[in-house]
Amino acid sequence: MSLADVAIGVGIGLAAGVLSGLFGVGGGIVMTPGVQVLLGAPPIVALATPLPAIFPTALAGAFTYRRRGEIDTRVAAWLAGPGLVGAAAGALLTEWVNTSLLLLATAILLAWQAVRILGDARRPTEQRDSAEASPALLAVAGAGAGLVSGLLGVGGGIVIVPFLAGWLGMPLKRALGTSLLAIVALVVPGTIVHAALGNIDLGIFAALTVGAVPGARLGAGVALGARERTLRLAVGGFLLIIAVAYAAAQLDSALGA
Repeated sequence: MSLADVAIGVGIGLAAGVLSGLFGVGGGIVMTPGVQVLLGAPPIVALATPLPAIFPTALAGAFTYRRRGEIDTRVAAWLAGPGLVGAAAGALLTEWVNTSLLLLATAILLAWQAVRILGDARRPTEQRDSAEASPALLAVAGAGAGLVSGLLGVGGGIVIVPFLAGWLGMPLKRALGTSLLAIVALVVPGTIVHAALGNIDLGIFAALTVGAVPGARLGAGVALGARERTLRLAVGGFLLIIAVAYAAAQLDSALGA
């Protein structure tokens, strides 16, 4: 890699890290297109290389939330266990599952939960105790997030955050921190598989990580300092944009076919 490529990689990582800490996601939704478009990496390398970078990125963000007591370790554990199985299954099913249909279904789910999060920003939210969440429900959500992670090469936070903050009614800051802790585990299976297949560019991975780790701590710090209403508007808006982008991409692909 040239010095210019390294600088671009660090910049991509920094942007992804800030989004990771701010919105409780892994950052792959920024890293993958950035690596492919700006660094000219092959699609499979662009998909695989962010996975190992997401691990320290999510860990750095989770550590920042943990210091403020904004992580529910019980919920994270119930999400992570089944999520590991789902991620492994997703990686294995990549060749057979229609990812377009999965993305469209994910977009619909995201849009629904994003609207709920945005709606809660306009009125007092009934914050339910996460201890009330059944292990079975958490396991299903974790498996679903893992499946999406394995199939799409992302951390799974786009499923976990709206589930925790929307469905369970968890305080948003705690949902973001808990999501990041779960993501640390979810990216492990995909990383191992793609590393064994030789799909990870170590130079790009290193550049992404240099930018992403401090970026995640910065993003988490901004989120922790924000008011709940402001944060819900930001997170809900972000998830809604991702949902619309996913749906538009799949509809455009379908119409162009």
